[in-house]
Amino acid sequence: MSKLSIIGAGAVGTSCANWAMIKNLAEEIVLVDIIPDLAKGKALDLVQSSPLFGYSGKIWGTEDFSAIKDSDVVIITAGKPRQPGMSREDLLHINKEIVKSCAEKIKEFAKNSIVIVVSNPLDAMVYVAYKITEFPKNRVIGMAGVLDSARYRYFIAEALGVSPKDVQALVMGIHGDLMLPLVRFANVSGIPITKLLPKEKIEEIVKRTKLGGGEIVSYLKTGSAFITPGLSVAEMAESIIKDEKRVLTCSVYLEGEYGINGVFLGVPVILGKNGIEKIIEIELLPEEKEALKRCENACRELINLLNF
Repeated sequence: MSKLSIIGAGAVGTSCANWAMIKNLAEEIVLVDIIPDLAKGKALDLVQSSPLFGYSGKIWGTEDFSAIKDSDVVIITAGKPRQPGMSREDLLHINKEIVKSCAEKIKEFAKNSIVIVVSNPLDAMVYVAYKITEFPKNRVIGMAGVLDSARYRYFIAEALGVSPKDVQALVMGIHGDLMLPLVRFANVSGIPITKLLPKEKIEEIVKRTKLGGGEIVSYLKTGSAFITPGLSVAEMAESIIKDEKRVLTCSVYLEGEYGINGVFLGVPVILGKNGIEKIIEIELLPEEKEALKRCENACRELINLLNF
C-alpha cells in the first residue's frame, strides 16, 4: 500500500495533501503537526471532500510522529514562513532546529523512506535533513526547481499570450535571488523564446522569476506562497511513488557534478522509485557556470553558519 506522510500541517503541507488527494497519489496520506489537533482538523476537512473528488484512500492527522512508519515518501514542510522584508537567510537558524527535529523522527520511524524538504532556506534545510537522517543522497531531495521553473514558464506564457502547457523552461541553482533561469533552453513547443521575445522582456521575466516568492510575500503580508509549492512537491512525490522517471529540477547533493562538491543545488534529475535515479549534466556556457558558482558559494556560506 502506498503511503505519503507530510510533516507540517500549515498552508504548504495542507496544499500538498490536497493535491495528493486530487492526484490519487497514495492510498494513505498522513498529516503530522506538533500543534494539538491542527493536523486532525486539516485532514478531516480534506477527507470530507473525497466523495466529490472520488478519492477512496485514507487521510488522517496526528501529533504522533510514529504515524509516518512505512511511508514511501515523507515531505517536510514544517518551519516558519517568510515575512515581508525577511530573506530566506533570516530563517536559517529558526528552521534549522525545526527541520533537525523532523529529520530525527524520520530516521527513527521511517528509515526506508525518501525525504523531500520544502522548508526554507531550502538548499540549507535539505542539507540539515541529509546530515541528520544519514540517508543515502538519492533519498534526500529539496523541492525548489519545480516551483521556480513553473513560475518561469508561466511568466513566459503570459508575455507571449500562449498556453503555459506549451512552454518548457528550467531554473537551476540555489532557491533564492541568485537562482539561474536558463534562457537558451526555454522554448514554446520547441521554438526558442529568444526568437519570440525581445532581450529586454526576457531579462524582465528572468528577474521576476528570481523574485517570484518575494513578490507573493509582499502581497500576502502575513504568509508566503502555498498553492503552487504544494503542487510542486506533490509532482515530485508522484514521480517517486508511481516510478514515473520524470525529469525535474530538484535540489540534490552534488559530488563533482557541474564541478561542485558538498552542497545541495537545483539541477535536472530523473526521479523514480529510488528517489534520484540520475543527475543530468548539461553543458553550461561560461557565464552560466559563473552564475552556478555564485549559487554554490552562497549555499556554502549558509552551510558554514549551520555549524555541522
